[in-house]
Amino acid sequence: MDRVKDLASKKAAVIFTKSSCYMSHSIKQLFYEQGASPAVHELDKEPCGREMELALRALGCNPAVPAVFIGGKFVGSARDIISLHVDGTLKQMLIDAKAIWF
Repeated sequence: MDRVKDLASKKAAVIFTKSSCYMSHSIKQLFYEQGASPAVHELDKEPCGREMELALRALGCNPAVPAVFIGGKFVGSARDIISLHVDGTLKQMLIDAKAIWF
């Protein structure tokens, strides 16, 4: 859990993914389209990836990826991010966290 929290706090937007997950790819693309450049941590390529996946599940992320942190705070998984994007909240969250500028 400490490793996840540490990585999540190092950049304004952080996405934990798996390289083979299509929803992870979609969420990364959404962030890029918003103008954000998130830190991306692919759990299947991380030495402690399995432990980090378990920590994400403990935070309530089910499935474990994609798991999104904005401003160091856990925001949610793909469903949550898409909902925030649809209602217009995601962009403001990224602006507030200084992940994008306008």
